[in-house]
Amino acid sequence: MVKIRNVAVQMDHVSGISIAGDSTFAMSLEAQARGYKLFHYTPERLSMRDGKVYATAEPMVLRDIKGDHFELGAPERIDLSTMDVVLLRQDPPFDMGYITSTHMLERIHPKTLVVNDPAWVRNSPEKIFVTEFEDLMPKTLITRDATEIRRFREEMGDIIIKPLYGNGGAGVFHSTRDDRNLSSLLEMFGQMFREPFIAQQYLPDVRKGDKRIILVDGEAVGAINRVPAEHDSRSNMHVGGRAEATELTAREQEICARIGPALKARGFLLVGIDVIGDYMTEINVTSPTGIREVKRFGGADIASLLWDAIERKRA
Repeated sequence: MVKIRNVAVQMDHVSGISIAGDSTFAMSLEAQARGYKLFHYTPERLSMRDGKVYATAEPMVLRDIKGDHFELGAPERIDLSTMDVVLLRQDPPFDMGYITSTHMLERIHPKTLVVNDPAWVRNSPEKIFVTEFEDLMPKTLITRDATEIRRFREEMGDIIIKPLYGNGGAGVFHSTRDDRNLSSLLEMFGQMFREPFIAQQYLPDVRKGDKRIILVDGEAVGAINRVPAEHDSRSNMHVGGRAEATELTAREQEICARIGPALKARGFLLVGIDVIGDYMTEINVTSPTGIREVKRFGGADIASLLWDAIERKRA
């Protein structure tokens, strides 16, 4: 087995995270507990020169103490090919900046193991990748064509409209059949986004919760149910959703078994899928969350399981 010594974490700045629910923090804390040296950098400090990929990074020490959770050393220019592992963990939006990061990191992978595989992250946008499993997901339309969206709503009744490359519940709208704001909403989306939008059949089961299921190397290892606030259609916890303990249903086990081989084939070591009722709505491969919530509710220590999988990959 190749011993892991140095781990670089490409993330949003550690000073701004909420450690109670941050999966990157949990992953990094576990790496530190295993004796790995951590280096922290943000995406804008990534560089490529003459085929080599560098980052201006700081040595990082973490503490599971709110308000005193990190310590950074002096910045240094490091050749990322000298790292054993790079965690690709900044949040979307999945824009050209994000895509460029994947092109750079692809130059060092897999000699330096990048988690998740940057080429497959780039080629598997979360709301498009899921369409490979049409029978597992709700009726879905991807388009900028307002006529198509109106036709879709007329057929479905209630629909959800959201940005194709957004995250965290931002810009998610519930449009009912008699909603007179659809034209204004589509005009606003048209001004804000150059890419198509995504519309999905509204699933009333969302009132019971939007389940986040975590898979490590293609296997389901834990789940948390996220129940939306009374007057919100979104279940994301940072917009008011409530987390609760849960177990996988037979249908959810079927979904995980179906998608697991595709995740393994793409080198996705950590994935979070979203399931409402009997349907999967997204496959999150960029920076899936939920690790700390699963453990808090008595579930698996997913950060530990992930590093076990990373160590096997490095063997």
